[in-house]
Amino acid sequence: MSDVSTAPEEPPPPPALRRAARGSRPRSIQVTITRPLVFGFAVVLGGLGAYLLGVAASSVATILIYIALAVFVALGLDPVIRWLEARGMSRTRGLLIVFGGFVVILAAVIAFVLPPALRQVGAFASAIPAAIADFRDSDVYSSFEAQVGDVLGTALDQLSTFFADPGNLLALGGGILAVGFGVGNAISGVIIVVVLTLYFLASLSSITSAFYSLAPARDRPRLRQLTEQITDSVGDYLIGMVVLAACNAAFATLLHLVLGLPAPAFMGLSAFLITLIPLIGPVTYWIFATVIALFTDPVLALIFAVLYLIYMQFEAYLLTPKIMNRAIAVPGALVIIGALIGGTLLGLLGALVSIPVTAAILLIITQVHVPRQNAKV
Repeated sequence: MSDVSTAPEEPPPPPALRRAARGSRPRSIQVTITRPLVFGFAVVLGGLGAYLLGVAASSVATILIYIALAVFVALGLDPVIRWLEARGMSRTRGLLIVFGGFVVILAAVIAFVLPPALRQVGAFASAIPAAIADFRDSDVYSSFEAQVGDVLGTALDQLSTFFADPGNLLALGGGILAVGFGVGNAISGVIIVVVLTLYFLASLSSITSAFYSLAPARDRPRLRQLTEQITDSVGDYLIGMVVLAACNAAFATLLHLVLGLPAPAFMGLSAFLITLIPLIGPVTYWIFATVIALFTDPVLALIFAVLYLIYMQFEAYLLTPKIMNRAIAVPGALVIIGALIGGTLLGLLGALVSIPVTAAILLIITQVHVPRQNAKV
């Protein structure tokens, strides 16, 4: 019996070479051509799933906004708690002090600032037709009309007609309440945000630790450093913007009281909300408040415009560098673009959170993406 030598079997060629050898198409293209019904059903099913996912996301959009707002408030209050911890106070006691002060201030605004502000804006809206008539009888309007014609008169007539209709006033008031605080939804929303903020403040360390554990062990120190830098900067930014907005609100309210301009509480609240938007907020409020004051007295409006413009320079060159020195510096163009995109998507809240989000993205790009690109030679 002779020995038969057998050569070792060669491994089969990869699937791509086998397809190329027999001249066949990839399986996905085969399914598309030979089974169009299955392919069409899969496409329709995928589109339907995406649509249902979008509907579900839109249904919980309000809850997502509450969560995002609570996260930003917690990040804004956390530096104060850590400042108290650095001076020997326990985190629990610091949490109770900071959160208690936050709740007291919020309750004081809702109880003592919001009701007179809403009453004043209603009374001011009702008085606008008479203010427009007085303005048209003034010498300033006569000289302006002699130079440019009756261009302003048509706009004033339409504005007076709008505010003279009680239905429009009711619609305007309803819209303001719907967009702002509302009646029942606002109370429930504030309660939800307060509870979520307390939870996030109490469990912020455990949340961040769980977030770090999602990354590979070799990347966790870098992730921890980057996350702490982002959260610290966001917290410093939010505290700084609240302080600057409070200064704007105090100065605007005092200026309205001294000059005798209408609705000081409403204008102070408007100053606080509008000037929370960085860079463009103070300018927006300056234009808005000056136009409102113009219907009361053009001379007082001019005085208000000059004094508030002086305050804006004081804030830009003295207050802002001292208060915002620890926050991430964001270029002015990105601030405007971020505020416009955030305001378009989520209104005032989107404009407020757009700057910290832009700063976080900028920090990730400069400290993660750019070093990786520089390492590629």
